[in-house]
Amino acid sequence: MSTSIQSLLQQSGLKTNTFSSASRYYSIDTTTIKDVNGNSITYLRRRFLPQPDQFFKLQEHTVLQGERLDQVTVEYLGDPERYWQICDANNAMRPEELIEEPGSKIKITLPEGIPGNSNA
Repeated sequence: MSTSIQSLLQQSGLKTNTFSSASRYYSIDTTTIKDVNGNSITYLRRRFLPQPDQFFKLQEHTVLQGERLDQVTVEYLGDPERYWQICDANNAMRPEELIEEPGSKIKITLPEGIPGNSNA
């Protein structure tokens, strides 16, 4: 039933989203094309990595031996599934590269595009 509801919403031009608000894909649009047999194929548009200057750094975290990125994410963002926000802010394509080296620094930032107080 939910598939038919989503189909109806798509036909009406209303945006549907099956991703949670914590997902990196939440704000990414979908598009539909027809294959050679006339079947509709809906797919997610490409997500481009944001530029590092789109983030206001609040502080840095020093990576500890054996630490996992989901632990860091819970500590600062309160949700382990938002690890991708820390990856984006640190221009990391592979999440594990942020925690490979104990003693390395990870930038903790405001979400993309939210300006910080430059007087701080």
